[in-house]
Amino acid sequence: MAESNISRKRHATPIDPTYGHLQPQALDIERVVLGALMIDKDAFSMISEIVRPETFYEPRNQKIYKAIQTLNMEEKPVDIMTVTEELKREGTLEDVGGPAYIVELSSHVASSAHIEYHAHILAQKFLARQLISFASKIETKAFDETEDVDELMQEAEGDLFELSRKNMRQDYTQIDPVIRDALRILQIASQKSDGLTGIPSGFTKLDDITSGWQNSDLVIIAGRPAMGKTSFALSIAKNVAVDFKVPIAFFSLEMNNVQLVNRLISNTCEIAGNKLLNGQLSPDEWERLDKNLRKLTGAPIYIDDTPALSVFELRTKARRLVKEKGVKIIMIDYLQLMNASGSKFGSRQEEVSTISRSLKGLAKELDIPILALSQLNRTVENREGLEGKRPQLSDLRESGAIEQDADMVLFVHRPEYYHIYQDEKGNDLHGMAQIIIAKHRKGATGDVLLNFRGEFTRFQNPEDAYLAPPPPSAGGEIVGSRMNGDDNPFGAPPPDIGNGTPF
Repeated sequence: MAESNISRKRHATPIDPTYGHLQPQALDIERVVLGALMIDKDAFSMISEIVRPETFYEPRNQKIYKAIQTLNMEEKPVDIMTVTEELKREGTLEDVGGPAYIVELSSHVASSAHIEYHAHILAQKFLARQLISFASKIETKAFDETEDVDELMQEAEGDLFELSRKNMRQDYTQIDPVIRDALRILQIASQKSDGLTGIPSGFTKLDDITSGWQNSDLVIIAGRPAMGKTSFALSIAKNVAVDFKVPIAFFSLEMNNVQLVNRLISNTCEIAGNKLLNGQLSPDEWERLDKNLRKLTGAPIYIDDTPALSVFELRTKARRLVKEKGVKIIMIDYLQLMNASGSKFGSRQEEVSTISRSLKGLAKELDIPILALSQLNRTVENREGLEGKRPQLSDLRESGAIEQDADMVLFVHRPEYYHIYQDEKGNDLHGMAQIIIAKHRKGATGDVLLNFRGEFTRFQNPEDAYLAPPPPSAGGEIVGSRMNGDDNPFGAPPPDIGNGTPF
């Protein structure tokens, strides 16, 4: 009697649900999927992009799926007999339970009607197991006091980004809705006198060739040092945000936010950059600063100066900017300063290739243009003559993948820097820059000549002798370093500017 009471008490003790967990799995569904694959020759094509051998939890099911995968790749029929023979050839038939288990799998399945739905369940279970493994590894290392926490953070970011990338799947789309989208874009363009279908750069002849910066495009802006890549990018940013009121995010890996904004002020107010550093402005320059700075104030420009930005961080911040601030275009200065943290690479070229692919993927995901600045290698300096100094696609530094992934490649080239003052057409190149469209996946290539005002870090249309009148102001803000919401990213101004009106 006493023993019976003790037994009842033992069974009445509640089980702590946090003590242990089963790995996410669906063994019955695994068997159903394998059985369906052996009775329907078309079933494999329906799930081949969803399921991989490692998707299965049970090891013997992994081996059977791998055999089915091999048979399909070799365009051989898939049934009980062929799968059994393939497993025998691979030497794994007895490991999976012999022919009896193969027969058992197909005997409980009547059709493959729901195989795609079942495959998605297996994929979800597999992803959950991957996340558990990822979290467990990071937790173990976090407890290890010999691990560098900053390096561990970078590794975690990279691993999670890679996990997300591997599990992204884009479904196909029937052509009809795509045709409707194309016609809608065409109709919108037809109603515009300038024919622009994308975001205008503000440079007339460049927009004539490109029709503006197009959604989902990765645009590479490249050049040697001192050619003015950043000045060109900032001129575009100013045109896009100030003149056209399009929200833009500028990720600066090279300069901090105050340096960047000083260059924007120099560009907009026509004040030499060195004077903004030493503060020695003449009375008319103070007045010009007071008048023109109002164009920048309230502009929808969002600056992030996080150094050594990883592609994972960029993706997270870009999504938030698009969702919360309505950002329509992203600029990065510059690509080679980014990293693909957490992943292992055999060379820097492999890492840059990963960064390049990630940027193109992000542009497609967010459906906005991404403009990334890039360095050129030194081979340009070793070539002679007008054509020799002209940049080529092969000059892109560190990776040919940049050229491959980019929808458009622009080179910023100033022949004047190399004491070349006339082009092959006889154009005067004093104070001029060539914007060379070397690759354009959606249109023509060619050269565009722009004025370059180095003292103001500004590019402008040759016909624009003066700044255009300010357009009506619109809502927005310039956000400081790391999107921290600084109210005044310009720094403290003098008490009175020009006519005594503070900004």
